[in-house]
Amino acid sequence: MKTIAIVGAGPGLGLSLAKKFGENGFRVAVIARNPEKLASIERELRTLNIETQSFVADVTDLAALKQAIQAAKKEFGSIDVLEFSPYAKEDNFTNVLETTPQSVLGLMKSYLLPAVLSVNEVLPDMINNGSGAILFTTGVSAMFPLPFAGNAGIVGAGLRNYAANLHNELKEKGVFIGHLSIGAVIQSGTAGDPDVIADAWYHMYEKKDHFEEIFPLGLDPAILIS
Repeated sequence: MKTIAIVGAGPGLGLSLAKKFGENGFRVAVIARNPEKLASIERELRTLNIETQSFVADVTDLAALKQAIQAAKKEFGSIDVLEFSPYAKEDNFTNVLETTPQSVLGLMKSYLLPAVLSVNEVLPDMINNGSGAILFTTGVSAMFPLPFAGNAGIVGAGLRNYAANLHNELKEKGVFIGHLSIGAVIQSGTAGDPDVIADAWYHMYEKKDHFEEIFPLGLDPAILIS
């Protein structure tokens, strides 16, 4: 049985991804800083007969994150899919005219650096096995300049560049790297319904025939600026 580890799991997209992959035969490791939310996710998944285990770690604490991923590997034997999607709070975004080194560094510590650490922990096994997948979820400021998300765009674009380089290096080695860029507020019953996003992610994972998508498909970024 395969295992997916979801870094930054919460009751929205993280739970939807856990359910989607779980109903397709995956065991689920959920990693986040809030033990109460993790316990709630575990309870819901177990009512669906999805094997799961949670691991508490604040992604900004790289040592704790490393320990959590290692614990997940020890619990389940291997990580076949890593999905990285810590929640990026918009109140941490700064307009491009107000972006400072400190505002960029804050998002680097909570997003970019944990992503690199997470990859470092799972990629060697995937390369040795000749299989696996790493899935990066970002906002569309990673792909399109959005002035209200000046610092987020810098960090997201850096993460996208990292993901694209991994994709190019690994596509002939059996390891799939995917990037899904979200251009909607993630909320049930809206254009950004987490269950629909999870479906899009699983479809990309199954097909493994392209590196990235924008969600929703056909999104016009000009709408987000106006």
